[in-house]
Amino acid sequence: MSTRTVDNSKVVSREEWLEARKKLLAREKQLTRERDAIAAERRQLPWVKVEKNYVFDSPSGKKTLANLFDGKSQLIVYHLMFGPEWEEACPSCSFNMDHTDGALVHLAQRDVSFAAISRAAYPKIAAFKKRMGWRFNWVSSNANEFNDDYHVVFTKEEFAAGNVDHNFNLEAFPGTDAPGISVFFKDQNGEIFHTYSAYARGTETTMNTYNYLDYVPKGRDEDGLAFTMSWLRHHDRYDTGQLADANMPYWPPDALSPR
Repeated sequence: MSTRTVDNSKVVSREEWLEARKKLLAREKQLTRERDAIAAERRQLPWVKVEKNYVFDSPSGKKTLANLFDGKSQLIVYHLMFGPEWEEACPSCSFNMDHTDGALVHLAQRDVSFAAISRAAYPKIAAFKKRMGWRFNWVSSNANEFNDDYHVVFTKEEFAAGNVDHNFNLEAFPGTDAPGISVFFKDQNGEIFHTYSAYARGTETTMNTYNYLDYVPKGRDEDGLAFTMSWLRHHDRYDTGQLADANMPYWPPDALSPR
């Protein structure tokens, strides 16, 4: 990572800036082509048939995974960290969800439905969703194994072993729940297939605030923080700097409160 900051950046003529900018543009174009190639490869991944009949709690009662497609053939699920004992959803996941509502109408034009799924009981989800002012579909997996099967929740036994099955690897993880994105396809016969999942920084491209921050001189400005994203708050708490639950079950124990 570059150590250049706003305090030590070189000041040059317009001509020198243009030369440097064109050099960077060549790398940006290379990255764009590579990103397109990876996206094409992602679409060619093999599929796994979903055999379980997952049933979720929703605003209108019980909903199956098939119901979440809402007439579309493609479904994006965001695994939103909100444990059964928590009073609020994870601030980092909430940051991600703040970018979601505006995309829904556009996704629908491309045969895509969206749903967030959390382990918290639905009444807790409904109350927090109202507080945040969100519109996207958000259901509870409190009564099924969906989050377990897609590796975004970990058991006491897994923690006792020292590593959990996260991001397609056995590794240490700081909490019981993890964020993630999973994608499903439903064919004309009604059969459902799991086509893709991403975890950790694999979910980052949906957070457009980060894309904007990558444009500016200070960038994300996270290097000196206690941990990445420790600056985040629920969007109604930036004025006070207050974190969420007092025990912060979704963040490392050394999180700063307030900033």
